[in-house]
Amino acid sequence: MSSLVPPTLADIADRLGRGEVTSVEICEEFLSRFRAVDGLVGAFVHLDEDAVLASARASDARRAGGHPVGRLDGVPVALKDLLAVAGQPCTCGSRILEGYICPYDATVVARLRAQGVVLFGRTNMDEFAMGSTTENSALGVTSNPWRSDCVPGGSSGGSAAAVAAGEVPAALGSDTGGSVRQPAAFCGVVGLKPTYGRVSRYGLVAYASSLDQIGPITHTVRDAALLLDVIGGHDPRDSTALPGECTGHEAALERADIKGMRIGIPAEYFEVDGLAPEVRRSVEAVGARLQEQGANPVEVSLPHLKYAVATYYIIATAEASANLARYEGIRYGRRVTAGDLLGTYHRTRAEGFGPEVKRRIILGTYVLSSGYYDAYYRRAQKVRTLIRRDFIRAFEKCDLILSPTAPTAAPVRGGFSSPLEMYLADIYTISANLAGICGISVPCGMTDDGRPIGVQFLGPHLCEERLLCAAHVFQQISPFQPQIATAPTDGLQESGR
Repeated sequence: MSSLVPPTLADIADRLGRGEVTSVEICEEFLSRFRAVDGLVGAFVHLDEDAVLASARASDARRAGGHPVGRLDGVPVALKDLLAVAGQPCTCGSRILEGYICPYDATVVARLRAQGVVLFGRTNMDEFAMGSTTENSALGVTSNPWRSDCVPGGSSGGSAAAVAAGEVPAALGSDTGGSVRQPAAFCGVVGLKPTYGRVSRYGLVAYASSLDQIGPITHTVRDAALLLDVIGGHDPRDSTALPGECTGHEAALERADIKGMRIGIPAEYFEVDGLAPEVRRSVEAVGARLQEQGANPVEVSLPHLKYAVATYYIIATAEASANLARYEGIRYGRRVTAGDLLGTYHRTRAEGFGPEVKRRIILGTYVLSSGYYDAYYRRAQKVRTLIRRDFIRAFEKCDLILSPTAPTAAPVRGGFSSPLEMYLADIYTISANLAGICGISVPCGMTDDGRPIGVQFLGPHLCEERLLCAAHVFQQISPFQPQIATAPTDGLQESGR
């Protein structure tokens, strides 16, 4: 990885197809980069190099025989450590799943395998996807490849950092309240959250089931579209998966045009307390560039945005309380034996879960409890409906909505003074999960001190093609073109580590 220009999925696939390089050569190059930089970045929690090379050799044998199984045959992709891969550990960044080995593949993993993709390790994350910084992992802290004293975002911080540092060309993450888009913005890469139900959640360890969605993290919008074509589509094993195929997104980029497209600008998004001036200027510049390309800015309103954070953290914690009740030390994972069954439950959960997970379980149990259910959970569901209606009305006036991805660039580690401050930083991303719509973060600039800034495009249900086309057009004219993070990884290379 001597060049700062990153190899993309599409480029690697094309080179493999033309016989210019082998999968083994590609994977050895990325493994070399992993060995050089991951000691400081900390993006991966599990990477079996022998298994990676064995998979690469099998791909090369298929191509040599003239029988590649798909366009991505032999291309490496990393996975967030909450996706089930048969025969591999799945810890979700938690001590409570120590020793657990997956007995089956998640649907997205099976679809990657069917394309011949080389599964390139498992990436770090906030414990059970609960966090915005990847500081809540029990397996170690991940650094932002652009500034090692800053966080990479979360909860898919390991996936975003791995891509940004050039350790892998693409990775999958999960987005419950912005956990693909926000770390993508902090790390200067692309993060796509598809429409809820567009990608099967079978084999995804649940945090909040009505909000979770799997999405790709890549260097380019084209690569995000390519991966969506592979992992999307109906799955009978997931009752929330939408019917129909999910293909043609990459091909649609060839005819991408935003002339006449109406870009919604919600005033509420630019009146948020804490919106950094550098972020505001960068996002406003995106609007101006899109207008130069023929798009039309339109004022829209999302009046219930001010309730989004509170609504999200009621619904998400309630679902987390229910979903995490299954981790009690009896069937799988860590067990701390006590004198009786109830004591075993208590000690296992007390020692297995970290403080942020415990906090959210307690909050969720409280809002679901007798006497508080109507005041909190039921009311939050009603406000969620209002937020969804806000988007429906807004999309009657515009085709897409433009906003910052996050109010600031990546903060330093330990930079949030309280959990509440961390929760409030999700203001721009969580409403898309509450409404179930699609969204994408694309790099749009840098702060003066070298931290990436991301812009977010939001689209209506099942309008990924429109979303990706607009994001692709912008990326072609963006001042921040895809590149491998220049620090701290360069220093590691020079020192020979």
